Amino acid sequence: MALAANIPWMVRLMYKRILVPLEHSEYDAAIIQHVRGLAKFTGASVVLIHVADGFAARNVHQLNLRESEEMRVDRQYLDEACASLTSAGIQTESLLAGGDPSKEIADAAAREHCDLIAMSTHGHRFLKDMIYGSVANEVRHLSRVPVLLVRGARAPTPRENPPVV
Repeated sequence: MALAANIPWMVRLMYKRILVPLEHSEYDAAIIQHVRGLAKFTGASVVLIHVADGFAARNVHQLNLRESEEMRVDRQYLDEACASLTSAGIQTESLLAGGDPSKEIADAAAREHCDLIAMSTHGHRFLKDMIYGSVANEVRHLSRVPVLLVRGARAPTPRENPPVV
């Protein structure tokens, strides 16, 4: 029983900096909500990251390109998410990266001295993972820190909503 009483204290020591990859989709809401509670409970700071993986994002430095419109929109999205967490009293910063998402996320966790990566998953099963791949699975293999996966929810399309009678 003494161990159970010390668990909150131990968790507060465990996580000081949490990396949260965002993909700029409806799946982000689940992880942001979860991390908001976890960061408040542990007192951890949060680093939001989005990895743009279009041609311009992957080659911006090598080809000396300017930031694309896609990257500007992604940066604005990150800034808004950052502001939301900051207004909740959580120390938050954001990073916009370009390249292979799995590698960039794992590298950012090490570079930013994060002790947890918290990300949402789509919940694909076997065949879809084979077709689309799984960034979460790849991050899990590349990362040197624990990875927390939270199942995100896809917003229903208008066609999936039954008519209200």
